[in-house]
Amino acid sequence: MNFKTFLSISIFLIISSTVVFSQSKTDKLVISDSTLTVPGDFDNTLDYMVQSWIIQRAQPSNCRSSSDVLSVSDSVYKLRLSKMPCLMEMPYNPTVRSFIDLYTVRKRRQVEYMLGMSNYYFPLFEQVLAANNLPLELKYLSIIESALNTTIVSRMGAAGLWQLMIGTGRMYGLEINSLVDERLSPVKATNAAARFLKDLYSIYGDWNLVIASYNCGPGNISKAMRRSGGKRDYWTIYPFLPKETRGYVPIFIAANYSLHYAAEHNLCAAVVNMPVLTDTVMVHRRIHLEQIANVLNLPIEEVRLLNPQYRKDIVPGDIRPYEICLPQNYTNTFIEKIDLISAYKADELVNNRRSQIEIQQAAENSVPGGAGKVIYYKVKSGQTLGAIAAKYGVSVKKLKAWNNIKKSTIRKGQMLKIIK
Repeated sequence: MNFKTFLSISIFLIISSTVVFSQSKTDKLVISDSTLTVPGDFDNTLDYMVQSWIIQRAQPSNCRSSSDVLSVSDSVYKLRLSKMPCLMEMPYNPTVRSFIDLYTVRKRRQVEYMLGMSNYYFPLFEQVLAANNLPLELKYLSIIESALNTTIVSRMGAAGLWQLMIGTGRMYGLEINSLVDERLSPVKATNAAARFLKDLYSIYGDWNLVIASYNCGPGNISKAMRRSGGKRDYWTIYPFLPKETRGYVPIFIAANYSLHYAAEHNLCAAVVNMPVLTDTVMVHRRIHLEQIANVLNLPIEEVRLLNPQYRKDIVPGDIRPYEICLPQNYTNTFIEKIDLISAYKADELVNNRRSQIEIQQAAENSVPGGAGKVIYYKVKSGQTLGAIAAKYGVSVKKLKAWNNIKKSTIRKGQMLKIIK
């Protein structure tokens, strides 16, 4: 068996059971094309993004006309797409226009926040993509997958900026356990995603098929090829793809267009106070992020934002060296005060006087629902608290406590906080 065959089989086995967005998994966002649906997570991801700590601290853009929606003709869209400096094909059709309208009309506020966040994340993405000799426009895949939210977790368990499943993450060397989830690390997840995309391209040799496969898995792409009579062109096998995947490449094209031509649509980057200059230090002892935040006088949310891979805020540096990312002007202070940091509330936060299970139980008693990642769910028409609680494996009592709900009435469109 040659390497390419082995790689194809390996990726199929991993992804067909992990990365696939099955139709039964999602609610559907229906676009103007009646045959086209996309995963409900796509729409929800854009909405969850505005709930994050960093976005809530962001300031609106300085673009006075940012609320003005411009009318653009099909011919202008087509011309602009043809002039984009992309290696990948960026065709124009009514489906692409539907998603451009979604970004530039319906979700304008979210796009402005993503423009602000992109100043922090895109240089990293471009560096990694360039190092792997991949098209730089692949950075916009993260816009579709996570809306640049490092801690978002899909209903199927895909996590991080690139929405990698556990099997895929481990296949590319990421550490995933109760304390550490490197799918949430911007640097390590980006490196893993780049290698994954490169491997998919070695199988298909076509970027549209790579993008589609990233969404639905190689198994579904192979089925669509067979049903089309062996064709290997995305737009030819389009009718034979899962409905969600039919929208995935058009969404990708729309994301490229919308952020590249944001100014032409009176969209301006929000002022997101991300620490653009950061540095990494290695630690060789067990440290809690709260220790770092308190001794360095940093908001705990900012420390978590820069180090999202530590699921319980614990850096297990006593097992092996782990990295801590900090604003650049704090790294020297961190090194100077490392002994003070590791001693701060050590018995309460990190010492093994109690088992990790006891620590987690104590956290669950002090914070309703536990100290896990927070996700947000938009209530659909006809849903009840009981049904939503059952969907996420939590109790109605906790769901009501997290959201300060006194009775049992919820409304369509309401955002519910859920702690996993």
